[in-house]
Amino acid sequence: MQNKLPLYIFLSLVLLLVLAAGALYMGVYEFEKHSFFAIFQAIFNNDSSIPDSDKYVLLELRLPRIVMSILVGSALAVSGTCLQGMFKNPLASPDLIGITSGAMLFAAVSIVLGSHFKPYIPEVFHFSMLSIAAFLGALLTMTIVYRISTSNGKTNVVVMLLSGVAITAISFATTGFLIYLSKEEQLRDLTFWNLGSLGGATWTKNAILAAIILIAFSFLITKGKALNAMMLGERDAQHLGVPVEKIKKKIVVLTALLVGTCVAFSGNIGFIGLIVPYILRLLFKSNYHIILPMSAIFGSILLLTADTISRTIVPPSEIPIGILTAFMGAPIFIAILIRNKKSM
Repeated sequence: MQNKLPLYIFLSLVLLLVLAAGALYMGVYEFEKHSFFAIFQAIFNNDSSIPDSDKYVLLELRLPRIVMSILVGSALAVSGTCLQGMFKNPLASPDLIGITSGAMLFAAVSIVLGSHFKPYIPEVFHFSMLSIAAFLGALLTMTIVYRISTSNGKTNVVVMLLSGVAITAISFATTGFLIYLSKEEQLRDLTFWNLGSLGGATWTKNAILAAIILIAFSFLITKGKALNAMMLGERDAQHLGVPVEKIKKKIVVLTALLVGTCVAFSGNIGFIGLIVPYILRLLFKSNYHIILPMSAIFGSILLLTADTISRTIVPPSEIPIGILTAFMGAPIFIAILIRNKKSM
């Protein structure tokens, strides 16, 4: 099966490209009998026959949004896959163990109280203050959950989930208090982040996301065999020459970085890190050498599909994408609980 990995990746990438091309045409705005290939050609040739509205919708609205859905979906899916491998449990996704909530809380603090902190922060960090806050929230939450639920190298699943529930409850309570204190503009931003949306996609945000994903994936995607060894037990993995503690620390930091950045740019989009590894595990068992690279593509496919549905199902408005992913993820969460209740 491992020998067929390049074929699986190629076919998945073809499917992703087909979906992305279809998503360009789907939406309230209809192009004036021009294909996007013709629009791109007209832009490069300075052809004025293509309406400016077509160019704007394609290049500034739909294409950045499609690219962001691909990047965010990939980051969330790989984060969930790595956490499940590290904790050796299919329930360890960023939203279920509170990482997303922690990032959301710090992002909310940055939105509502950021003006009070700015005088004490170097000016170079003002633009990225929200992203830094979301990352710190995700990292702090990840560290707390890991410390609480892990003892002698073994993770107590019930404790992990309950600590995630507790952190989520604290985060929602504090965010609710911040909503009470917020002004009208801040309230709109908080609503956007709580429900999740890719409507704020820009090329600048995509460039930042792509850079962070490239850095994180350069380490995470290559650790499939190490995670396979860790599934046997951390002592056995160490005997096989796997630097377990070093890998775990890097997974904690890099998944927090990925989740924090995604929350900062797209808000609360849950269950991607649960759905994708679950589906891939049904297809490829628990072989992380295959699951990790495939999750990077399938996460993009899932979120791109969900986002396309969210902005086309009730035109001209759109359903917050976090609601759609929750509807998809909750039944799978229940299915995992039923399937693993004996081992838990």
